[in-house]
Amino acid sequence: MPATATGLSGRTFKWTFEEGPTAGGTYEHTFEPDGSVSFRKVDGASKEGKSTREKKYASFEVAPEVHLVSYLAAESGYTLTVAMNFETGRIYGFASNEKEWHPVSGRLEIVK
Repeated sequence: MPATATGLSGRTFKWTFEEGPTAGGTYEHTFEPDGSVSFRKVDGASKEGKSTREKKYASFEVAPEVHLVSYLAAESGYTLTVAMNFETGRIYGFASNEKEWHPVSGRLEIVK
């Protein structure tokens, strides 16, 4: 298996979902240098959500300015796999568990 990319290490992004089970929600994701990912729901109108940390994520740069990233949210049992296109500011992917599968799409904002 090829080694995953480290280009997301130390970076933070906001994903605003337009389709899928979390449509309308904005989530901030921070990809840590230790290979973990932290995410939390953020809404301009309400308090920011509590951060959840997952031990491991994987990512690949699949084309210039396009990164594919995936992680398992252990508490919910969902795996989220998203392609981030930095050039267009769009995200596309899939959220799935052992019983459900949902296409997701939305907007990408680079925080840092």
